Amino acid sequence: MQMEQKQIIIFTPDGEMPAFLCVPADNSPKPAVVVLMEGFGLTQHIKDVTVRIANEGYLAIAPDLYYRSLPNNKFGYDEITPAKAIRDSLNYSKTVEEDIKATLDYLKSREDIVSDRIGVMGFCFGGSMAFYTATKFSSEIAIAAPFYSIVLDEWLEAVTDITIPIYLFFGGADPFIPEDRIQQIDSRFQELGKNYRFKVYRDADHGFFCHERSSYNQLAAEDSWSELTKFFKNYL
Repeated sequence: MQMEQKQIIIFTPDGEMPAFLCVPADNSPKPAVVVLMEGFGLTQHIKDVTVRIANEGYLAIAPDLYYRSLPNNKFGYDEITPAKAIRDSLNYSKTVEEDIKATLDYLKSREDIVSDRIGVMGFCFGGSMAFYTATKFSSEIAIAAPFYSIVLDEWLEAVTDITIPIYLFFGGADPFIPEDRIQQIDSRFQELGKNYRFKVYRDADHGFFCHERSSYNQLAAEDSWSELTKFFKNYL
């Protein structure tokens, strides 16, 4: 599919946040998907995923949530310590929330999207932020799809505020998200009667979707992509 790929600037309360934008050549209004990055920054892998989503017919955008640490804010998958330092310096309930809101406002200002059909997804840190977005901005988005998201206790409590369909993907061999925590998350959605889907790939590790990581699991990556695109088509 022909598309325009470019870096844009989104204005936030803290300044100018770069974002990678992919727009299919078709000029008709279309749904949009926000891709929230891993803890390693707005890497080429995240850009590649953004392109793949645009190839499915959506306007896709990946904001650089580490823009306050430019220019040294992207890391290899073996550079866990500096990546974690930046991630841990963020105030989720203020700065990241404002950045995501600014991204949603930017999308809604465009005439080439259907403003009530915006999805949010993400991986790892971005998966956690996609989950958080669902608790904070269900009135602003249509769906959320977090991949291997660590869910804080207060976010689990805030599942009551999620009013949109959500699809959660986990790896059963993820050392950062134990099986009992996955079961707690599942039970919380179930007991509240939420519109949700839940998939656990028993042999998959954290980061199973990314082919650049040693934890890549081809079967889980391919199946979750198929499930994700069907989820988009059903609700976007």
